Amino acid sequence: MKNYKLAIVGATGVVGRCILKVLEEKNLPISKYVLFASSKSVGKQISFMKENYTIQELTEDSFCEGFDFAIFSAGTSVAKKFAPIAVKNGCVVIDNSSAFRMDCDVPLIVPEVNSEDIKANKGIIANPNCSTIQAVVALKPLDDKYNIKRIVYSTYQAVSGAGSKGILDLENGINAFSTNEDYSLNKFPHPIFSNCLPHIDVFLDNGYTKEEEKMINETRKILKNPDLNVTATTVRVPVFNSHSESINVEFEKEFDLNDLINTLKNSPGIIVQNDSKSNIYPMAINSTNNNEVFVGRIRRDFSISSGVNLWVVADNIRKGAATNAIQILERMI
Repeated sequence: MKNYKLAIVGATGVVGRCILKVLEEKNLPISKYVLFASSKSVGKQISFMKENYTIQELTEDSFCEGFDFAIFSAGTSVAKKFAPIAVKNGCVVIDNSSAFRMDCDVPLIVPEVNSEDIKANKGIIANPNCSTIQAVVALKPLDDKYNIKRIVYSTYQAVSGAGSKGILDLENGINAFSTNEDYSLNKFPHPIFSNCLPHIDVFLDNGYTKEEEKMINETRKILKNPDLNVTATTVRVPVFNSHSESINVEFEKEFDLNDLINTLKNSPGIIVQNDSKSNIYPMAINSTNNNEVFVGRIRRDFSISSGVNLWVVADNIRKGAATNAIQILERMI
């Protein structure tokens, strides 16, 4: 078996550090890891795989030494500049940014859903948006069986999805509340502590946010249905980690609710928690540090002929980014 060389770009960020953590849990045949970050992190030491790794600066010559794979978690501008350079040097890039997601030549992959599309890559594979990933893991088996007609997303997204500055805003808000002091915001336009912001990413001319548009377009691409009726409202909530989603689905076909629940139970990457009598349902505090997607509050929507409501929760940093990327890597290996 070949031993591969893997580059990790953006290794010092929230997602980058989670990638390192998930890699330590795996037993992949990788003989060499190189950790890259921006110039401000160059020289920092990170403990990984029981060794100390020195952060290197990402430059146009970084991929000349011949990597097999690279996982990028450094933002859109970095991906657009350096991913093509990596590909020219024979490296396959798995990118966590939105840079290439809607490119028709770039597969948008959630391994439980469309791993067969990995082989169509031309050097770059895109990781979907974190909120899209957990949604389609739950929706794909239902689409296969009942043919989805319409989706309504309402998300409740943790501050970790906004990176370290988003986490800091919530921490500072908690501390300021306990000390009754003022504080400055690092990420959000309004305080996130004791608040909900119906505003993730920038607003578009049509009134939607870019995050909402991402969920709509990425769902259509992953489910291979460009005309699928999808709408979304995405909200940032004062939770540190794990995104929660209320998903309302209308099907073309009729369904038996018990059969639908069993379909979810028997689908990859899903844990069903659906016992309302015992107050058992997915929660952010329980999904954190897990790789699975948790589904509950499964109930028929009686306002339409064939509809269902789902409550879907997952760790947005692990399954929503790091684990999904590494699952793609595993399948290529």
